[in-house]
Amino acid sequence: MGMTITEKIMAKSSGKDKVSPGESVWLNVDVLMTHDVCGPPMMKIWQNEFGTNAKIWDKDKFVVFPDHYIFTANVHANRNVQILRDFAEKYNLPNYYDVGTERYKGVCHIALAEEGFNIPGTVLFGTDSHTCTSGAFGVFATGVGNTDAAFILGTGKIWEKIPESIKFTFEGKLPDYLTAKDLILQILGDITTDGGTYRALEFDGNAVMALDMNERMTLCNMAIEAGAMNGIIAADETTEAFLNSIGKESQEKFQSDANANYYQKYKYNTAEIEPLVAKPHSPDNRDTVRNMKGEKLTKCYIGSCTGGKINDFVSAAKILIGKEVKVPTFIVPASTNTAKQLEIETYKGISIKEILEGAGCVIAQSSCAACLGGPDDTFGRAVDRDVVISTTNRNFPGRMGSKQSEVYLASPLTVAASAVSGVITDPRDYLV
Repeated sequence: MGMTITEKIMAKSSGKDKVSPGESVWLNVDVLMTHDVCGPPMMKIWQNEFGTNAKIWDKDKFVVFPDHYIFTANVHANRNVQILRDFAEKYNLPNYYDVGTERYKGVCHIALAEEGFNIPGTVLFGTDSHTCTSGAFGVFATGVGNTDAAFILGTGKIWEKIPESIKFTFEGKLPDYLTAKDLILQILGDITTDGGTYRALEFDGNAVMALDMNERMTLCNMAIEAGAMNGIIAADETTEAFLNSIGKESQEKFQSDANANYYQKYKYNTAEIEPLVAKPHSPDNRDTVRNMKGEKLTKCYIGSCTGGKINDFVSAAKILIGKEVKVPTFIVPASTNTAKQLEIETYKGISIKEILEGAGCVIAQSSCAACLGGPDDTFGRAVDRDVVISTTNRNFPGRMGSKQSEVYLASPLTVAASAVSGVITDPRDYLV
């Protein structure tokens, strides 16, 4: 029996020729990432467990991105960032990207890609459940708790069980009214939020392999919403082109064997998928946008690691150009590089930033912002009785702020169409 991509990467990392689901192995970690929410407690655990003379196993492989609660006056959030800053200075960390400096990058998951830490065939762990985003590069990437991360920080190793894999194959040309967000919402509706628990979700098919790296990241990002350990897409020429553009190269690209064993397989024809929405209060509470048409909104939000990349804003601009939003609409670039691209990229000769601002959208600095709720002064935060449609990845009660708010998850196309009308709207009503 052959092996899947996930199994091959874990075999390589553990120094084995072959591994099988259910087997536990010691993995040699290539990258460990943390941020301002989990970094301080993780660092404290590391110091407590490894002692006053504790040493980081490899400073070049430890990456720290303040990104969650940063543009706020909240003293507790500010203190968390200061703890990271002090730790980075004390241990002379080369990969600390401090807010308020030219090194600041934005949301950790997008910054990992842009800064060249997503190298195919490697193993990446982060103190954030959406670390699975990096699987878009043919990386085994998953989130861990603070205690496990502290152990990695001190040893460079972690004990993991090999997961079973589920394969999702999307065939056909992706219609212009669909995005990767619709594809993952289709999956979540089919398998639910626990259908992938401790399994690897592998995405393939010509529709998937035709996606650019930003869209592939969206697909892998929400693997965790099915309870999955990781999401992964085989590295190919598109991956290589992205890496080459930032001066990086693959270590080793893996493909699943034809005779690899899968727990389940799902096949889709993209022509049969409609624009989708996840209704409150779960990412698997799927419905078609058309069925929800007319639901009144109070806010629209385009941002986060799932919906704040340049392609997301270009998609929104195709609908927002020459129009005005009817409800407050918030734009949050996922990275500082994306924020710059808003001024450079154009649609019909007009910059994306100009289109968004011309439509009445409010653009914020790059960060996680309201995707994780945050302090009261968080940009775009949901308040009591808000009904929000958002490109973010979770809509649990209180996820974007108030527990009394309702959050619908959708693609940037659907959010843009809804912003123009003030009610949930199918993007096909605006796309020509």
